[in-house]
Amino acid sequence: MRAVLDGTPTEDPRVPATDTGLLRGDGAFEVVRVYGGRPFALDDHLARLRRSCAGLRLEADLEAVRGDVATLLDGAGAVDAAVRIVLTRGGRRLVLLEDLPDWGPTIRLACVTYAPTRLLDGIKSLSYAPNVLATRLAREQGADEALLVTPHGRVLEAPTSAVFVGLGGRLVTPPLEDHVLDSITRRRLLGLVPCEERPVTREDLRRADEAFLASTTREVHPVASVDGEALPAAPGPLTSAAAEAFRAHVAGS
Repeated sequence: MRAVLDGTPTEDPRVPATDTGLLRGDGAFEVVRVYGGRPFALDDHLARLRRSCAGLRLEADLEAVRGDVATLLDGAGAVDAAVRIVLTRGGRRLVLLEDLPDWGPTIRLACVTYAPTRLLDGIKSLSYAPNVLATRLAREQGADEALLVTPHGRVLEAPTSAVFVGLGGRLVTPPLEDHVLDSITRRRLLGLVPCEERPVTREDLRRADEAFLASTTREVHPVASVDGEALPAAPGPLTSAAAEAFRAHVAGS
């Protein structure tokens, strides 16, 4: 494993068992996409990491993190990968080079009822157990991934991705006011393709023409079905246009 721990390259990174980042999930993280050995949107990710740390009252030297990323990628070659940045309450600064997940061409979603805590709004903390459990619950229903929905039927996001829905030829996505994460990929897409930020309901899903998830590692990932009901197109024209626009954006960055 290629890693940098507290500024030192290592193939065997370790943190103490007493670190509350491990014991209580008290810490923050980011995952940065690497294209051809170059980190994409690193400044955006570090800015969000700064906000997460401020929300957690966690001290962090983000210039040191930037240096760790450079050290990690130095000599890695023109890799397509992901860099995971982890900051713990115990003061550990861990940066890992990870293989990209092997996502399929489309994805099946299942709705999982979820009530987000307002206290962690906008914070990418290490406390990801609810998100991971939601994925497991969705897989128990025969899906690939969860779609988090409030008890009142508001669609939020997937556990690690933003969701976009095609309705009547228009693209919509839940607004940040619905307590979804300010996804870097979501934000870039909003600047690349026409899209309305507005509440999305389970009823909207039933009449959707198409949908996709968006994240650092998924980029634009077409949704094939929701709760066992196939969508009319996967990918649909809006999804294809978004994927093409994002690829062009990455290539030009």
